[in-house]
Amino acid sequence: MARPLARLRSALDARVQAWIRRRQGIDPDPLRLDRRRIYILPTPLGIAYAAMLFAMVLGGMNYGNNLGLGLAFLLVSLGLVVMHHCHGTLSGLRLRLAATESGFVGSDVGFGINFENTALAPRPRIELGVGREPKRVVDVPAGGTATAELSVPATRRGRVRLERFVVATRHPLGLFRAWAVVHCEYAAIAWPAPAERGRVPPGIETDTGGAQEHAQGDHDFAGLRPFQPGDSLRRIAWKAYARGQGLHTKQYAGTDVVSHVFDWDSLPALGTEARLAQLCRWVLDAHEQGEAFGLRLPGVTLEPNVGTAHRERCLDALALFEVSDGRA
Repeated sequence: MARPLARLRSALDARVQAWIRRRQGIDPDPLRLDRRRIYILPTPLGIAYAAMLFAMVLGGMNYGNNLGLGLAFLLVSLGLVVMHHCHGTLSGLRLRLAATESGFVGSDVGFGINFENTALAPRPRIELGVGREPKRVVDVPAGGTATAELSVPATRRGRVRLERFVVATRHPLGLFRAWAVVHCEYAAIAWPAPAERGRVPPGIETDTGGAQEHAQGDHDFAGLRPFQPGDSLRRIAWKAYARGQGLHTKQYAGTDVVSHVFDWDSLPALGTEARLAQLCRWVLDAHEQGEAFGLRLPGVTLEPNVGTAHRERCLDALALFEVSDGRA
C-alpha cells in the first residue's frame, strides 16, 4: 500500500513542479531570493509547540491563571520572532550556479551552488537539496560567500540535468521551515563506467621507432614504468623482476614517448555500450601511466596528447557519443 501511495505522491509532485516551471519559467543566474518567492510553514516541532501554547492559553483562561497566560503570550511572541528570523535567513540571499563535477555512471555528478551574503549578519544552516530532504548544509558568513555541491546519481551516460533545486532553512530553533524552489537549466556529464582490466589495447606507436633501442647509451636513465604489451624486451628491467618487483620497462631521457590511438573500429565484436566502456578503461589506464593517447570514434577524432584536460575531453566524447537530446 505504501509503494502505490509513494508513486502517486511522486506523480502529483512532478505535475505540480511542471506547472510551476511553466508558470515561473527559468530563473536568472545569479538569482536574488526576495520575499515573494520564499514559502514558510511550521515543522512538526513547530506544530507541537503551537499545540502546547494553545493548551497553556486554554488552561490559563479556565483557571484564571494570569501568570500562565502571561507566559503563554510570551512564548507566542517568541514563536513570531522565530518565524520572522527564519524567513529573513533566506530573504536577500544571492545564488549563482558554479562549476559542475563530472562522474562515472553508477556514481554521482556534482552541481556547484555559490551563496553570496551581502547582509551584515551571517546566514547559518542553509539547506540545499532536490526535495524536502537536504543533501548539503552550509553556513554563509556575514558579507561573504560559501559554495556547496549538490550530488545527483548518474544512472546512464550523457548529460545529467538539474532542472530545479530547493534552498531551505530551519534556523533558528527548528520551529519553522522556510524554502524557495529555484528552476534552472544545469547539466553535468556522466561518463560511461569503465570496463574491467584485462583487454589489451591494439597497437602502440612511438615517435622514434626501434632506433632508440640502439641509442640508449646516449641518454640518461629516467626511471621505470609498468610494462606494457609491445615494449621491447631489451628495455625490461630484469634485475627488478628478479627481486620480485614485477615487470617494468626502463625509460631514458630523450627517448621515444609511447602513444596510443584507441579506435572504435578495433572492437567490432562488442556492442555500443561495451565498446564505450572498454575505450573508457584504456583512456584511464593510459592517463594513469602518463602516456600520450588519442581517441577515434565515428565522426570524432582526438589526436594523441597528455594531461587531465585531454583525458576529460576524451571521456566527454565517449559520454556524448550518439547522444542527440542530452540523454543517452
